[in-house]
Amino acid sequence: MNAISKPRVFSRGSYSEFVRINNILRSETVGGALLLAATVVALVWANSPIAESYFNLRDFKIGPESLHLNLSLGSWASDGLLAIFFFVAGLELKREFVAGDLRNPARAIVPITAAVGGVILPALFFVAVNWTAGPEVLRGWAIPTATDIAFALAVLAVISTHLPTALRTFLLTLAVVDDLIAIAIIAVFYPGEMNFGFLALAILPLVAFTWLVQKRISSWYLLIPLAVATWALVHASGVHATVAGVLLGFAVPVIRSAKRGGPDAGPGLAEHFEHVFRPVSAGFAVPLFAFFSAGVALGGVAGLKSAFTDSVAIGIVGALIVGKFLGVLGATWIVTKTTKATLDDGLAWIDVVGLALLAGVGFTVSLLISELSFGDDSPHYSHAKVAILAGSLVAALLATVVLRIRNRHYRKLAEIESRDDDGDGIPDVYQQG
Repeated sequence: MNAISKPRVFSRGSYSEFVRINNILRSETVGGALLLAATVVALVWANSPIAESYFNLRDFKIGPESLHLNLSLGSWASDGLLAIFFFVAGLELKREFVAGDLRNPARAIVPITAAVGGVILPALFFVAVNWTAGPEVLRGWAIPTATDIAFALAVLAVISTHLPTALRTFLLTLAVVDDLIAIAIIAVFYPGEMNFGFLALAILPLVAFTWLVQKRISSWYLLIPLAVATWALVHASGVHATVAGVLLGFAVPVIRSAKRGGPDAGPGLAEHFEHVFRPVSAGFAVPLFAFFSAGVALGGVAGLKSAFTDSVAIGIVGALIVGKFLGVLGATWIVTKTTKATLDDGLAWIDVVGLALLAGVGFTVSLLISELSFGDDSPHYSHAKVAILAGSLVAALLATVVLRIRNRHYRKLAEIESRDDDGDGIPDVYQQG
């Protein structure tokens, strides 16, 4: 087989997928800016003279105790609002594999393998650093495993990069996949006190929700109560409630039914729900979670020194910066060496290096797992949060340096590729044979 017929890693997708991904990127970029703003406000407030008011607000409880829902506002954000985030992630991932460019196994294998590598290597790095620290500390092994979609894409927007859409699609898919791996880890390794009765009851509204959406019924007054019931019962069962969001997302059909015109009749229900709920997730749910979760009392220079002499913090920072980088880059390299896939024409490995560094921007799910790993009374709890912020910041800065170098090159290419000489509304580059 000659080089021309080999499958290309990061090759250009279809034009419809290009348009859809760009719309997602714009939404997530705005969400990333709000996420950053919420984080800064939380950190400033938590380290101000009125810090007590922040923690009182975060710990204020509301909700019916009889339904196991008398939760603090911080818990409502992590258990409730993040379910919306993972619902959207479930919709996105299902659509990618059913109707998106990743339904082609040759395309899917790269971001999936990279995501797996980006989960395994950081976890191993953390365990290696904390191997002798005891089982309590080792509970944090999964903290550095997830890439934050909104923050990573916000970094791309801030540095004004003209990276090819295929690379940005890769980052988006990688982040979604490793977030779902992380939520699977949460379900298996971080359960609460299990109540299998509530878990069995959760199946009933989930099945009803699935039946309705499979019938293409989108009435909010039917679906939202069933979704809330599924979430509440999963929460009461001891399984982390965000798992309910993923299951509900997977239940939604991607392709239109034959009665409604079939696959060629326009967007299906999953894409419709994604369009409705992504702004809620990126613009409200995730920033509010960050506001309640990122507020940590740093304790001045002494507090920072204490944090960064803790092996937990050292393991998290190293895992985000080194482990993620080696995991994503190494897995991508292995795919090209063990299969017939090669990098697409015009791309260089330095592009993958920059993307692998950017994958080290962990935040939302990392903060969530840090809360599940260590209790409020553990000193590792605040140290882990400081490490997540620091590691993500360093990874973002390193990625910025690399990607800025490539920015000028791709800006020139973008000017050429945007030409539409035949005036049909589709860039000519998508119509080449």
